[in-house]
Amino acid sequence: MASKKSTNITRHDGAVTRSDRARVLGQRGCLIWLTGLSGSGKSTIAFELERRLTDDGFAAYVLDGDNIRHGLNGNLGFSDADRAENIRRIAEVGKLFVDAGIITITAFISPFRTDRDAARKLLAQGEFFEVWINTALDVCEERDPKGLYKKARAGEISDFTGIDSPYEAPLSPDCVIDGNSGTPKQAAEQIFKLIDGRGLLSAPSNEN
Repeated sequence: MASKKSTNITRHDGAVTRSDRARVLGQRGCLIWLTGLSGSGKSTIAFELERRLTDDGFAAYVLDGDNIRHGLNGNLGFSDADRAENIRRIAEVGKLFVDAGIITITAFISPFRTDRDAARKLLAQGEFFEVWINTALDVCEERDPKGLYKKARAGEISDFTGIDSPYEAPLSPDCVIDGNSGTPKQAAEQIFKLIDGRGLLSAPSNEN
C-alpha cells in the first residue's frame, strides 16, 4: 500500500518544548525498536521492560505488532508493501511518542533493513535503539506460541517471515539479546541498562 503525501497543510509549532516535557517527566523520550522472528520473544520482553521502567517511575509505553493491527493498521496484510507501510506508520507514531517524552518500545518483526533504517532516520541521534532479539528459527518454531509456523509449513499462511519471506537481520544493532536462553526479565534489564547508560532516564538541564 503506497502512502500519499498530503497537500495544502502547514505545520503548527506548540508552546511546549521538549525541554518542558523532559523537565516534567524527568526523562528523555526514545524509541526502543525490538526486531526478530515471530516467536523470538519480542512482545514478552517489551512488556517486561515497560513494567521495569514503570516500577521505577518512568513513563513508558509498548507499541506491539499484533495490538496495532487490531486498530491503526487493521487494514494491512502481510505482503512486502503492506509490511513496509505497517512499519512506516508505527515509526511515525513512535516519533510522536518520543516527542511527547515517552520511552517508547516497539515489538515488530520488521523484517526489512530499509524499513528499520527509515524509522531510525525519523529521530535525532541517540533517540533510536535497534534491539535484535536473536532467536534461532528452530527455537521459534518449537515455541510457536500462536501456531503460525505450523500453518505456514502447511501452506495455510503465505508470506510468513522465516519460511517463505526473508528476515534481514540487523547489521549493527545497538543491542543484541540472546533469545535462545535467559529470561525476559534478564533481557529487559539488559535494555534498561543500555538506555540508562545513555542518560535517557534523567532530564539534562541543557535539554533543547
